[in-house]
Amino acid sequence: MDKSTTRHNVQLYIYDLSRGLARSLSPIMLGKQLDGIWHTAIVAYGDEFFFGGEGISSCSPGGTMLGPPDTVVELGETEVTEEIFMDYLSSLGESAYRGDRYRLFEHNCNTFTNEVAQFLTGRSIPSYITNLPSEVLSTPFGQILRPILDSIHIAPPGGNVINGGRNL
Repeated sequence: MDKSTTRHNVQLYIYDLSRGLARSLSPIMLGKQLDGIWHTAIVAYGDEFFFGGEGISSCSPGGTMLGPPDTVVELGETEVTEEIFMDYLSSLGESAYRGDRYRLFEHNCNTFTNEVAQFLTGRSIPSYITNLPSEVLSTPFGQILRPILDSIHIAPPGGNVINGGRNL
């Protein structure tokens, strides 16, 4: 097989940061059911890649303090080489996905994984994940909490920051 046609599996790792609390507390607090507070990562080329307050990071699959993912979604395969992918991540890490550009509601781990999934496979991540911020903000309690939540930068410990992280 020609090296240029090598295919690589691409997965989406999904973690519930609330560990089930969102499912039980969201109807009381928000007046609507949320199944989780989602953190996502892309797994490809033998590593897990994610975006947080430190920028783009990588680790071995399931290697952050979050442990194994709650769900794994098979996104498909890519013919993008690892070298091209790493150049792409480096470029993202110097521009749109620097650590100081992290915003919990508008520009977060799920924004990153959705963009990377589309680059690698042409597929988006599930809409229940990408729609979560607007669901929370559509509630009165979500609007009250927004100033507090906007100051939160999620960066799961255990990853290696790619390209320096926070660039000020």
